[in-house]
Amino acid sequence: MISFSLITCTYEAAKELPPTLQSVAAQTYQAVEHLIIDGASSDDTLVLAETYREQTAGSGHRVVIRSERDRGLYDAMNKGLSLATGDYLVFLNAGDSLPAPDTLERIAKGMEAAGYTEENLPGVLYGQTHIVNDKRAFIGERHLLAPDNLSWRSFQWGMLVCHQAFYVRTDLVRNLYYDLRYRYSADFDWCIRVLKKCEEQGLAIHNTRLVVADFLQGGMTTEYHHASLKERYHVMCRHYGTIPTLFMHAWFVVRALFRKFT
Repeated sequence: MISFSLITCTYEAAKELPPTLQSVAAQTYQAVEHLIIDGASSDDTLVLAETYREQTAGSGHRVVIRSERDRGLYDAMNKGLSLATGDYLVFLNAGDSLPAPDTLERIAKGMEAAGYTEENLPGVLYGQTHIVNDKRAFIGERHLLAPDNLSWRSFQWGMLVCHQAFYVRTDLVRNLYYDLRYRYSADFDWCIRVLKKCEEQGLAIHNTRLVVADFLQGGMTTEYHHASLKERYHVMCRHYGTIPTLFMHAWFVVRALFRKFT
């Protein structure tokens, strides 16, 4: 039975956190570890987390809470990565959620149906994402849909798979940390490096063909959109080269204009 480590990084997140906790607590799948990595919040975030841990005791889910000052979101994510013990880890931000109580169960059953065993687990599992508002109402799908087949080259076209829908084999990334030089796009860089490592090791990348995450509209990269895009440009130059990246950004402009006027 494969196991999942869900990592939720929080800071002053009392307003956004409840739907995330509720969606994990509701999972019918038993082999679940939920790591809550908090940046020393002073609001009710830790009260909610502790109550959640007490309420889920005996459910089969393991809840771990770590609260201390950090150097920002990606530093907290690195801490969660180092603590994860499941076969797969995924980052589920405060406000994001699993779309249904059987989400993890369906992922696991889909892997079994595809013929994977504990001896030949894919390096990455991925799926689609729905966008929701703070009332949990469905807004729509991401405008970038997860492709049928994914490789590190796919991200030349943008972050085609939402970070919350990107499940990574834990042993593959035990020493592959987020690059703290990036303030807004370290997740983009990390996903590319993970996929490169899958290719180097000949590991499969499994499309679950499921909606595996509900993403809360907004977030850090939305709030700092231009700074995020600038960082992402540098990440793409690093992995794909300057000339291909310039051509791709010209296409991004055309795509954005097309979406605006259609």
